[in-house]
Amino acid sequence: MSSAVTTSAPKIADDELSFFNQTQTMELKPLSCKRHFSPTLGELLKRVEDAQSDTSGPNTPRPHRVLDVSYACSSVSSSYPFVLSFKNLTYSVKVRQKMSFSSCFSRNDKSLNNLEAVESSKIRVNTKVLLNDISGEAREGEIMAVLGASGSGKSTLIDALADRISKESLKGSVTLNGEVLESSLSKVISAYVMQDDLLFPMLSVEETLMFSAEFRLPRSLSKSKKRARVQALIDQLGLRNAAKTVIGDEGHRGVSGGERRRVSIGIDIIHDPILLFLDEPTSGLDSTSAFMVVKVLQRIAQSGSIVIMSIHQPSSRILSLLDRLIFLSHGQTVFSGSPTSLPHFFAEFGHPIPENENRTEFALDLIRELEEDPEGTKNLVEFSKSWQAKKNQGNNDFHNGPKLSLKDAISASISRGKLVSGAPNNTTGLTSSVPTFANPCWIEMMVVAKRSLTNSSRMPELFGIRLGAVLLTGIILATMFWRLDNSPRGAQERLGFFAFAMSTTFYTCAEAIPVFLQERYIFMRETAYNAYRRSSYVLAHSIISIPSLIFLSFTFAAITFWAVGLAGGLSGFFFFLFTIFASFWAGSSFVTFLSGVVAHVMLGYTVVVAILAYFLLFSGFFITRDRIPVYWLWFHYLSLVKYPYEGVLQNEFDDPVKCFVRGVQMFDNTPLRLVPDSVKVNLLKSISNTLGMNITSTTCVTTGSDILKQQGITDISKWNCLWITLAWGFFFRILFYLSLLLGSKNKRR
Repeated sequence: MSSAVTTSAPKIADDELSFFNQTQTMELKPLSCKRHFSPTLGELLKRVEDAQSDTSGPNTPRPHRVLDVSYACSSVSSSYPFVLSFKNLTYSVKVRQKMSFSSCFSRNDKSLNNLEAVESSKIRVNTKVLLNDISGEAREGEIMAVLGASGSGKSTLIDALADRISKESLKGSVTLNGEVLESSLSKVISAYVMQDDLLFPMLSVEETLMFSAEFRLPRSLSKSKKRARVQALIDQLGLRNAAKTVIGDEGHRGVSGGERRRVSIGIDIIHDPILLFLDEPTSGLDSTSAFMVVKVLQRIAQSGSIVIMSIHQPSSRILSLLDRLIFLSHGQTVFSGSPTSLPHFFAEFGHPIPENENRTEFALDLIRELEEDPEGTKNLVEFSKSWQAKKNQGNNDFHNGPKLSLKDAISASISRGKLVSGAPNNTTGLTSSVPTFANPCWIEMMVVAKRSLTNSSRMPELFGIRLGAVLLTGIILATMFWRLDNSPRGAQERLGFFAFAMSTTFYTCAEAIPVFLQERYIFMRETAYNAYRRSSYVLAHSIISIPSLIFLSFTFAAITFWAVGLAGGLSGFFFFLFTIFASFWAGSSFVTFLSGVVAHVMLGYTVVVAILAYFLLFSGFFITRDRIPVYWLWFHYLSLVKYPYEGVLQNEFDDPVKCFVRGVQMFDNTPLRLVPDSVKVNLLKSISNTLGMNITSTTCVTTGSDILKQQGITDISKWNCLWITLAWGFFFRILFYLSLLLGSKNKRR
């Protein structure tokens, strides 16, 4: 602990308060020792939160200074509160290989009669071992790095330790302080930083970390305390100069690659996790940015965390920051130990490292050369086992292990500010002392909604394009079907208007496909380690979509209803408006569900367009319900277009008084429409004499109710059609939740 901690409490508060009133550039100084723990972010926060809340309001802007997180080399116990041990980890997958006919015939050119045997063996299932009996341990306050060539099993080992491989497939054991690390506890006390930087492009660095704080930190912490924690983390990560800069993407200029990587780390360590796993955090970075990232990881480790990462080829500067190394080759351990042991290890193996050569580069080059030999790395693996066994015999520290039980160690960490759970540490069980989620569901919903609205508000062109499509469609329909009359042709054109309008509302919802697909991996990363509940995500996105759907519905209905001359007056307009909204809601929910099932944008568009075309085909417009073959009738009732289409038709035609065909108009849709009206009147007289009833040129022949019967719309009322359409929307939202629940486990099989 730094010497500043030994001063009196009032002085500490004053000193730390000055952190918010000064500006200094961040300087990363080399450390003179290891295995000594700095104050956690929680401890640093405790020093300033009271003074801050007393002296200023939550919205008072303050300049910032870097926190003094120097690491003194004194008064720290030599015991290791947390030790993550893994023994005999083995993981294999089945790989199907197709055998070509040419290769089969070349092996036995004389056996051309064995064609059936070749056919049966053209697909062969092989087992590929990704991890083969891997053992080791990682300790609190240290960085353990996993090295090896591409395909050596680095990421697989990180996934195994981070509980990202199903228990049924992974053999061996992973324990924390001698106790099996259960999945439910692992999600709470650990964090995983993926190789790809999955961030919202239009949020700034500070906003990204603040949203992470609102997810990860409990609501018992005030807004000002969460903000102070974010500012302390920004300084610890060296992101002060980029705090107000947006993350950016291909179309928007943002932070650099190294800064982006540090932000990815920051959002996962905001709650001070005990275990931090990183998959190649330095890939794609220049040497300076990579060194800065690992320097930050060293500070995180020395604040009381276990840091385990994979790295491809560290520089000598990065190597000096690492505490333990594991070299892998085809899933086998070829070296395990400290970086200082590398020269001695390879010297005993008979391949001494040249004095001026990078040790890791030499080791990786040697391993690659051995992999090309027929014997492979078998001798090196055997030598590593014997060398490790001999080393462990003389190293009592390896066998002593941790002196604290897992429950006691977690309780002590919580009391020091780790996990920032806000939970009491005197409970009997681990699951009760560490809450599964930091916040209740309604808090998570508010944060998800706020973040989504903030990100989308900075890309207004997305909503603008959809609004433009609705406006353009409405204007075209209004001008094409301008002021329809009540003639037989007008009635027929009304049917076409309603069919096209209802189907268009569903097709314009297809733009929602990329929305979740862009967030899919961000969602998987955040929910994999309990940042928020899946149900909170679904509910929040459902609620925030409603205002935009209402606006689009009102825009479309206002443009078309009076321009086309639809019936019903004001009450008819509002039913038409509600039906348009229900269609938008059902279509948006349907597309959202498909985006949770289909992983690719183009495939999603193809599926949506095809299914919506089928919905329109079976809606009852092209062929009425009575004419649909019985074996396709089930699809008619599954059609999303059926219910809004029938609802608006009933809203328009369900009037027994309103007439659409009178007297001579009954000939309008026949070849007799071109004959003079006098001839039509004489025909009506003949028909009247034949039928025994008087039919004049003004007699109503077909009412609106008759048109509904002709269209086969007699089974469901218009209000039931509206409720069923709304229910479809809720049904697909539930299916979307189930698809997330079952399809986003983020684990290897």
